[in-house]
Amino acid sequence: MAGPTTEFWQQRFEKNETGRDRGSPSPQLLAWLDSGELQPCRLAVPGCGSGWEVAELAQRGFEVTGIDYTAAAVEKTRALLHGRALKAEIIQADVLNYQPTQLFDGIYEQTCLCAIHPDHWFQYANQLRNWLKPAGSLWVMFMQMIRPAASEEGLIVAPPYHCDVNAMRALFPFSVPNPTIELTHRWQISRIPPKVRSLSSGR
Repeated sequence: MAGPTTEFWQQRFEKNETGRDRGSPSPQLLAWLDSGELQPCRLAVPGCGSGWEVAELAQRGFEVTGIDYTAAAVEKTRALLHGRALKAEIIQADVLNYQPTQLFDGIYEQTCLCAIHPDHWFQYANQLRNWLKPAGSLWVMFMQMIRPAASEEGLIVAPPYHCDVNAMRALFPFSVPNPTIELTHRWQISRIPPKVRSLSSGR
């Protein structure tokens, strides 16, 4: 399979070489929560990493399922929850193959997509659609990591992989430019907050 292996990420966590780990929940997640836009529900966090967002969501009353295929990430998330006396379901699984036993009301996607090789993006996007209940919501931030080798030479460089906005529109279509094209699933894109979009399922 193209892209980084489980062993790659295991070494990163063991050596604390996880540059995207700020040691606290994402400010945008906190903004969504504090504004009341994101309300307690059954929520999945794919690629949960060290678990900062999982813990914050659990503390605020969400029924959270954190998913990561790296043992070190799962251990860190469970330890964080235990230390704060919080409960959440933490599953070690590959998000490209994982199938929930119960559909989710929402998904919080922060840095999982950008850690997956672009060859697998459509598979991952389909997975997210299939995890959600009808009219479920995807709360997402697309990592912007523009590199000359990628933009000028067309090379696939990373992780993290640059999530070009046009590519994201193709992954999560919300309009059909050609009426002869049928989509089994399309999204409705929220206009708020600025610079970040939350997507709602249109099934």
